[in-house]
Amino acid sequence: MRAILAIDAGTTGVTALVVAGDGEIVSRGYQEFGQHFPQPGWVEHVPEEIWQATLEACRGALRSVDAGQLVGIGITNQRETVVLWDRETLGSPRRAIVWQDRRTASFCSDMASHEQRVTELTGLRIDPYFSATKLAWIREHEPHTWAHVESGRYAVGTVDSYLVARMTRGVHHLTDVSNASRTLLFDLTTGDWSDELCGLFGVPRDALPEIAPNWGELAVSDARSFLDLALPVAGIAGDQQSALFGQTCFDPGEVKCTYGTGSFILTNTGTELVRSDAGLLTTAAWRSPDGPMTYALEGSIFVTGAAVQWLRDGLQIVGSAAETEAIAAAVPSSDGVVFVPALTGLGAPHWDPTARGLIIGLTRGSTRGHIVRATLEAITYEVRDVVATMPEVTSLKVDGGASANNLLCQLQADQLGLEVARPRYVETTGLGAAFLAGLGVGLWSSFDDLRETWALDRAFSPEGDRAAADADYDRWLRAVERAKAWA
Repeated sequence: MRAILAIDAGTTGVTALVVAGDGEIVSRGYQEFGQHFPQPGWVEHVPEEIWQATLEACRGALRSVDAGQLVGIGITNQRETVVLWDRETLGSPRRAIVWQDRRTASFCSDMASHEQRVTELTGLRIDPYFSATKLAWIREHEPHTWAHVESGRYAVGTVDSYLVARMTRGVHHLTDVSNASRTLLFDLTTGDWSDELCGLFGVPRDALPEIAPNWGELAVSDARSFLDLALPVAGIAGDQQSALFGQTCFDPGEVKCTYGTGSFILTNTGTELVRSDAGLLTTAAWRSPDGPMTYALEGSIFVTGAAVQWLRDGLQIVGSAAETEAIAAAVPSSDGVVFVPALTGLGAPHWDPTARGLIIGLTRGSTRGHIVRATLEAITYEVRDVVATMPEVTSLKVDGGASANNLLCQLQADQLGLEVARPRYVETTGLGAAFLAGLGVGLWSSFDDLRETWALDRAFSPEGDRAAADADYDRWLRAVERAKAWA
């Protein structure tokens, strides 16, 4: 057996998969890491904890397989999160600022006059979500740290870049177009860092990583640093583009939705750079080693799975995410309860960083079942918000942890009025990294080879009264308006 070690460095933990040449996941490992909230709206990670979680997850995945069967490493990662590290020691001078962090909301408001030009170059909008705003905050508030960035001592990158640096003992500082295109520093047309944007946000271009293709022999891990493995790092992509790849959405018009900490709906637009006037982002999907770039339109929803996590850890009304299906199914409806999970603001298509979470419609008869069901319904409404702004969608491929919830998938089909298709493996983010790396080392030779590995688990068709679904959605939109402009 020849296999790929795929590393999925997510927002709350790291998953490692060993994926064989037939597309089977033969082994898994997982390790959570800490979430830090030093102030309301701030979210941080300790880079060293991400690295240690990566090592532990990989150890777990390798316990039941022969490491000699591995032929390459694929990496996928939470995007937009910014990491600084010392190029010599690889230690980080500060915590990473996470994509969910909203501390730069006022900075973004001050930059509003530049938004048209920034959107023209990047396909994005000026929002706290994106990396450059976070780097500008560090530059303004931590001048001593920033001086080392400008002197060249500290490198700047996203989580993929940081992991590659740790794996290669600091030899390589690189990223790919999918991660680069989420920074507000990348020109979608040229496919490279923009001097104009670096100047606008005050980020020295020399601190940024080299932009590599998404597959090929990009780097080689150092056995002393990475579990005695000296393997080519052969595939890299940001998590949502990796899931699009893992769902084998290789043709223009194919759409996937990943239910993770947030939910992200991407549609492949091919080599055409398509722009949206309805709140969607234009982004790079991947670039092949021979040059052509594939683009995507994306709707980014900040809080979906994180809302379920909040039910578990914040409200403590569920013991685990897996319980939510049975608890929600125990009531026939949410009985008028609506939850807008704007816990870190609203993303697409509303884009309001000042929105905050709202539960409305509570009565003396409301129970935890109604709140849990309203949470699942909120996820489906948020996805409908985005799909409604996309070019004609005929079906939706779903993945991510919450897609294992049959009630959620059925509610989603009912809201969209479309078939929802769930693959046998819902860990398509990690699979995408494996597929990219497998292409990079020749384990698979073509997109057609990869399509043959995709298998359907279950298709959910719309049920029930369409008018009732529309009325529920209209009520959701009224609640969203009440949640806006709160902070």
